[in-house]
Amino acid sequence: MARAGRPRGFDRDAAVDSAMLLFWERGYERTSLDELRRTMGGAKGLSSASFYAAFGSKEALYREALARYHALHGGMLEILRDRTLAPRMRLERALRASVAVQGDASHPLGCMLTLSAPIDAHAGGEARAVAADGRAFTRAALRDCLQAGVEAGELRPDADLQGLTALFDGFLLGVSIQVRDGVPLAAIEAGVGCALAAWDACAARH
Repeated sequence: MARAGRPRGFDRDAAVDSAMLLFWERGYERTSLDELRRTMGGAKGLSSASFYAAFGSKEALYREALARYHALHGGMLEILRDRTLAPRMRLERALRASVAVQGDASHPLGCMLTLSAPIDAHAGGEARAVAADGRAFTRAALRDCLQAGVEAGELRPDADLQGLTALFDGFLLGVSIQVRDGVPLAAIEAGVGCALAAWDACAARH
């Protein structure tokens, strides 16, 4: 028997996938509850009662959609933390993987964390905080990779890890805007090598 408040045959995973794509393409603020309900419930859509029974709120759904995004497209973070790779190799592979995902036209372009987050300081507080936490997690993974570079002797002990973290994080954030603006993917991929030149400038000498 279908659960109370939900349509018979409701597919929660498919609904979250649909919401993820909407938030990713349009952003949290521009995605209305009506659009979500029409898209997530199949041919008949979801009633308001069914939506709230399943997800509780738009912000709770956004949190779940971001978790799905990480599960499907968050491989960059796994690469950054892969201790079987040398730190510089981790960073390069992570940057290139992120560019590939953000430039893949089979789904919305860019990074969902960067493009979908609310920007109105008076609205979507929980959703804004969730997206900010996700971006902070990426920065922490970058910083850990750079610290591993120092510990492995790849980077000088006096390397400015805070500045390097900001540089690589800024590159990743900027890719979202560039792919949406139609900058050729080859040009962005070439930018990875230019960004890595900052690592090489801080490399330890043996």
